[in-house]
Amino acid sequence: MECFFCKRNIWEIDYKNEVLLKNFISALGKIRPRKKNGLCAKHQRLLALAIKRGRFLGLLSYTSR
Repeated sequence: MECFFCKRNIWEIDYKNEVLLKNFISALGKIRPRKKNGLCAKHQRLLALAIKRGRFLGLLSYTSR
């Protein structure tokens, strides 16, 4: 299984892209693990960092609504 971001040749994940980031968050608001996302290690780390930045700035919620 190939990484979602590697397939699309995306090397930087934007923390302002809420629609994309919400696809990788569970119903409870947790960041999904790498095995369920199907991401490579590099992109999983970048994704987690982008989600955390989005949460800190108030673009994403910490919990489910």
